[in-house]
Amino acid sequence: MKGAVWRKQAWRILALLVLSGLCLQFFFAARIGLMAVVAPQSTAFQRSEMVRLLRDKGQILWSQSWRPYGEISPWIKRAVIASEDAGFVDHSGVEWEALEKAWKKNSKAQQRLDSQKQKAMERHQRAVQRAQARGRPAPEMPSALSATPKVIGGSTITQQLAKNLFLSSERSFLRKGQEFALTFMLEGLLGKERILEIYLNNVEWGEGVFGVEAASHHYFHIPSSQLSPIQGARLAVMLPAPKRFEKTPASGYLRLRSNMIAARLRAVELP
Repeated sequence: MKGAVWRKQAWRILALLVLSGLCLQFFFAARIGLMAVVAPQSTAFQRSEMVRLLRDKGQILWSQSWRPYGEISPWIKRAVIASEDAGFVDHSGVEWEALEKAWKKNSKAQQRLDSQKQKAMERHQRAVQRAQARGRPAPEMPSALSATPKVIGGSTITQQLAKNLFLSSERSFLRKGQEFALTFMLEGLLGKERILEIYLNNVEWGEGVFGVEAASHHYFHIPSSQLSPIQGARLAVMLPAPKRFEKTPASGYLRLRSNMIAARLRAVELP
């Protein structure tokens, strides 16, 4: 009797969880559908940045201004596609081959780091033994033991937008699954042009700098409609690490990569 009651309760809980999950997906779909005509006021990532700035600096220094797709320079659109997602106009939201390559590279990087940590620990243990034998203080733990591998992403522009709009920065299979669901919703309910428009108006380009219009004024003191090919390429190259490149605007990598992207812009197809 107790077993039957327990199973009944378990099925009820499972049904509630499934229903809650479905309701959440309908909520996301409704939000995305509304974005076809109404620009999002903020993203999940922007809200988390507001909290961080308020906590760390005691104030929110923010710069953002929406610009319609037609008022944004075509060079920054081409540059972002060339730098972030070359297959943007062709794929359905996810580049499976790019994800597989990124997963393999990240796995190899993790294996190399694990091997380096093991060797560092062995050296440290030998150093501790020698210090104890000589009556000296033990050396500190090597910094290599706290190192983390550089994660290579294989995300498309649509996936990046899905993460920025709705999701936290945590890494889990559940979150990745939700990211895929949101990506397909964005592709199904919004056109490529609208996806790129929302992306360009909300992506981070520095500390408290969001959207291409704010970035254009922040770095070049011009509106986004006037961005040149090299300026568009420079902004696009900053996207993977905008806060770092904001502090090193004269970076050799930034200059060389920008020139490479700018040289390819005329071959990039826009949605």
